[in-house]
Amino acid sequence: MNAEHYDAIVLGAGAAGLSAGIYLARANLKTLIINEGSIGGQMVLTHAVANYPGVREASGREISQVMKNQAKEFGCDIESNVEITKLDLTSKKKMVEIDDDEIFTADVMILATGGKPRKLGAKNEDKFKGLGISYCATCDGDFYTGKDVIVVGGGNSALEEAVSLTKWVKSITVIHQFDNFQAHEYAIEQAEKNSKISFILESKITEYLGEQNVEGVIIQNQKTGEFSELKTDGVFVYIGYIPNTDKLKDVIHLNEREEVLSDENMQTNIKGVFVAGDVREKKYRQITTAVSDGTIAALSAIEYLQS
Repeated sequence: MNAEHYDAIVLGAGAAGLSAGIYLARANLKTLIINEGSIGGQMVLTHAVANYPGVREASGREISQVMKNQAKEFGCDIESNVEITKLDLTSKKKMVEIDDDEIFTADVMILATGGKPRKLGAKNEDKFKGLGISYCATCDGDFYTGKDVIVVGGGNSALEEAVSLTKWVKSITVIHQFDNFQAHEYAIEQAEKNSKISFILESKITEYLGEQNVEGVIIQNQKTGEFSELKTDGVFVYIGYIPNTDKLKDVIHLNEREEVLSDENMQTNIKGVFVAGDVREKKYRQITTAVSDGTIAALSAIEYLQS
């Protein structure tokens, strides 16, 4: 099987990966972006981005579309909705195979694989995924028009998406395992003043109930240990993300949370392999910080190729 060679390959097409692709292609490097899902990564889950400099307000999906178009205009090739079936990061020529079919090689590789939503670990969770359990209000909110739903979580994402869902749903119950929120004051205020939103704190969902779709949940109070049942038409889960490092862990150095370790130049433990975005060890995870990572990783890769 013949391999097509690139100067640089970027794994991931979220904010970090697309930013890296833009900089690499702008530097006249033959660049390929490979993404196992759809374009945009976690960015597309955000219904309204109001803190991206230079953009008054847009959806994450709209911003990702502009980024993708920019990358393509500069000459980036993009393969999306494919499966990475083989990956070699340690050879001088880095190699990636997709769909057991096509092989690509490159002199440098940037890992921008992002993360996936963290599951609750409640009983029947896998059974009802996509059948009443969702991780994206922007994607699925309109399916619940006029219905009662639950949002799980106590951070910015949970509260902001709860407010977003009020455009469609009849009522929202926010369930959070602690007695206070880990969110900015503006997000808390918006949620608390919305008449459609109520709160159950110091509690967690232990089981999903239903036949074909979610019809209710079992909730356990964390202080008393008591269980109760709450009927619902759907559950939206926002309790953080797990880094997509399953295919990297054998060769790339990770921390205890399985995030990729790197220096300030986004260099990993392997020469010619850089990292960017939510997959790396970092404190803050925003679209702007992902763009910054992607930019630094691309510039470091360009410098590496020139050395």
